[in-house]
Amino acid sequence: MSRLVSILLLLAVLGAVAGLQYAHRPPRTGYEAADFTLPDLQGKAVRLSDFRGKVVFLNLWATWCPPCRMEMPNMERLYQRLASRDFVMLAVAEDEGGAAAVGPFVREVGLTFSVLLDPEATLSPRYGATGYPETFIIDRAGRVVNHTIGPEEWDSKEMLAYFERLLATPADVERASR
Repeated sequence: MSRLVSILLLLAVLGAVAGLQYAHRPPRTGYEAADFTLPDLQGKAVRLSDFRGKVVFLNLWATWCPPCRMEMPNMERLYQRLASRDFVMLAVAEDEGGAAAVGPFVREVGLTFSVLLDPEATLSPRYGATGYPETFIIDRAGRVVNHTIGPEEWDSKEMLAYFERLLATPADVERASR
């Protein structure tokens, strides 16, 4: 039992240290989202540009990251609320072990949104991410309009209202407002 407590304490400390790294970096927004193609857990190629015209929730994470694991159930609840709309959730797992490391966690938590694999972490530098989790919200016109550093309560009333506003804005209005 003592070993389990030590491991949990270590994970909590690592999570706190990771959280401090986020406190000193401002979020970045207002640029066109870099296109990419990555495989999902079944090996099917998923391309970001295929979702143009939809609101895209792009989350960079890893299974070994405690804050990432903590926010996944909130992400699932948000996804369930918005899945029938023009809303896409892509969680890019940057675990070195690929599907073998990520698949068991996805099944255990019951995630139903798209989980993509990037074991060589090629996407992080393209978006300027330096830690986990980092989330980029991409509007219908393909621009990053929100960048959240660290975990978030994605299913909160405030977040739901934010996504409702984004979903209510047509792509042509977003393009005209640039």
